[in-house]
Amino acid sequence: MTHPKDLTVHAAGCVLWRRSPVDGELEICLVHRPKYDDWSHPKGKLKRGEDPLAGALREVSEETGHSAEPGAELPTMRYPANGRPKEVRYWAAEAGAGTFVPNDEVDRVLWLSPTAARGRLTQPRDRLLVDALLESLRLA
Repeated sequence: MTHPKDLTVHAAGCVLWRRSPVDGELEICLVHRPKYDDWSHPKGKLKRGEDPLAGALREVSEETGHSAEPGAELPTMRYPANGRPKEVRYWAAEAGAGTFVPNDEVDRVLWLSPTAARGRLTQPRDRLLVDALLESLRLA
């Protein structure tokens, strides 16, 4: 019999941030996934044996087109997804160079102030990550 832990879906992502090119204020990147019609932080399932941080940075690149410089690890989110436990590890990450190109998985990205990001996020649990980012950057 397999242990229930083996059924856990492992994923990783980043709360991607930058300084606004306009006024230098903090902006957070949210991605829109047409499949779920939701706004979330860039994240995705880990490949077999993939290091969680490497996976988080890969997902940021795939979903936003940006490179990212990882910072503090943020709280891990655990919740049921399609009848299985899901565990998503997150890191704060400063956006590097890159350009977003819409794809099947993500059709839009937005750079928003922390307040606007909190309001736009579909899942309430994702709002906690905005607060954790601010705390990690000591901007709270």
